[in-house]
Amino acid sequence: MPKVHFKSPLDDVTVEVSPGTTLLDAAEKAGAQVGHSCGGVCACSTCHVWVRKGLESLSEQRDEEMDRLDMGFDVRPYSRLSCQSEVGQAEVHVEITEESLSAYMDENPVVRRRLESEGKWPLKK
Repeated sequence: MPKVHFKSPLDDVTVEVSPGTTLLDAAEKAGAQVGHSCGGVCACSTCHVWVRKGLESLSEQRDEEMDRLDMGFDVRPYSRLSCQSEVGQAEVHVEITEESLSAYMDENPVVRRRLESEGKWPLKK
């Protein structure tokens, strides 16, 4: 089974998943802080991530995903929506974008308050 590595300014986690698993489902299984305001139905861009390794092994990008990515912040050639990207056979390395991390904090106020009390949120630039 392929491994998916998630990297953010707050945490690095790795999870093993079955091929066909979306990056968003892998993130939830791993406890990675990927936001998803729409619930993972390709109706927003908050699960926007950068795929640093293994991009070619992910499922093909569909028009709906490309349209939603146009709404994203700091979109790059290796950007994907994690709710639409299915893992293939190869290992994947994902960087969680600031947009997605901020959405995660908005969706998880208990986590946000804990990180604020520890001085880890908001991120220092």
